[in-house]
Amino acid sequence: MEKEVLLRSLGERIREIREKKGITQKELAHTIGKDQQSIQRLEAGKVNPSIYYLVEVAKGLEVPVNEFL
Repeated sequence: MEKEVLLRSLGERIREIREKKGITQKELAHTIGKDQQSIQRLEAGKVNPSIYYLVEVAKGLEVPVNEFL
């Protein structure tokens, strides 16, 4: 899978989970100590997140990391 496609799919999955839980980007960002723009870039597939960042996001959304894949 092409890198851009994979990152976009990852971001879309994170957004889907976040929206299903009724959490805004700003709320998620605050929960994990990031800024809203960071979450926005992640969901847009504009960044290649580290595994640690994905673990932080998973904790903030209260889901296991494998929910993103």
